[in-house]
Amino acid sequence: MFFVYFLQSEVNNKFYVGITEKEPQIRCQEHNNGTTRWTRQNGPFRLIYFEEYFCKTDAIRRENFYKMGFGKRIRNAIIREVTK
Repeated sequence: MFFVYFLQSEVNNKFYVGITEKEPQIRCQEHNNGTTRWTRQNGPFRLIYFEEYFCKTDAIRRENFYKMGFGKRIRNAIIREVTK
């Protein structure tokens, strides 16, 4: 299984969109431990949303969709709904 997930920074409210084969909760913990430079600088994070995929290609496409153009609008609409 593959997951596309959204994290929200508890410090500056920035959002992170990622893909993983791990459970999203576990990946969030890894980000909070500073596994990448961006997450070290902007964490800690909380997991706010994720989607599950069987195919890695589909998950990668969805992650890219959320990071560009119209997909950012959809991402922002999802974020508004889940963070009410």
